[in-house]
Amino acid sequence: MNKIFSIFGPTGIGKSSLSIKLAKKINGEIIGVDSRQIYNGISIGTAQPSQKQLDEIPHHLIGFKSLSETVSSGEYLQLIDSKIEDILSRGKSPILCGGTGLYFKSLIEGIFEGSHTNIQIRKKLESDYENDKLKLYQKLKKIDPKYIDKVHINNKKRLVRALEVFETTGIPISKNFSLSSKKSKYVDEYFFIYLKADNSFLHQRIEQRLTEMIDLGMIKEVENIISKGISISHIDYIGFREVKEFLENKISIEEAVEKIFIRTRQYAKRQNKWFNSNKYDMSFNIEKISSNDIVDKLIQIN
Repeated sequence: MNKIFSIFGPTGIGKSSLSIKLAKKINGEIIGVDSRQIYNGISIGTAQPSQKQLDEIPHHLIGFKSLSETVSSGEYLQLIDSKIEDILSRGKSPILCGGTGLYFKSLIEGIFEGSHTNIQIRKKLESDYENDKLKLYQKLKKIDPKYIDKVHINNKKRLVRALEVFETTGIPISKNFSLSSKKSKYVDEYFFIYLKADNSFLHQRIEQRLTEMIDLGMIKEVENIISKGISISHIDYIGFREVKEFLENKISIEEAVEKIFIRTRQYAKRQNKWFNSNKYDMSFNIEKISSNDIVDKLIQIN
């Protein structure tokens, strides 16, 4: 079997466009590995592939869940395996593409089989976070001092998930990782590629994409979510909270855009810190090499 190319990196780095170029060369189909892009109805705000890109190359696990649903990393791992098997059965080449560190870790290390999602516990913890996030942070610090260095107090999703895992299994999440036993059956075939760039270059990319998202209708997208009674805090993603504040006349559109830009930069910084602490089969600084040259180098591997 040929290697399964798995392209990771921070938001705005150009993972999607590179994956599409590679897919065209190796008769490939793309599997999304992003915890936000799984949802429909928020394609603009989560920078999902455009309709043009979707028409160019088949994509999987993009916009396939409603906002009322959740997917655990274990369930996502099963979905990825299923999609890989389907793509291979049709004589095509699967390509993984995403920026979610937890999914990346799951692909490499597997998932502790006792770690399940509990919606009731998660909702309670999310409510507690909104009321007193410092208290929740200190709780995790006592429970799992080994893991706390990896969790910023403002990273609601990671903080809540760590406490949810403890409350459902009785085992700290750091120990859950060490007990991982459920792995992808394709783990030996993955070929991990990390895309990186200097902060100044990445910030330019982020700013450009943010402008495009506003032009494409992100404000209308958030209006649609609100009209359906879906809580913005429930999907506390970068951009949605700020646009909601603009729609409520709490801030100007310029202030909203600036806040989104700052949060996105901070998110990219956290991603880079996380990804830089891991190992890859190949990494590329996209400032120093063209996407076409990257594709040519990857093709030579198989």
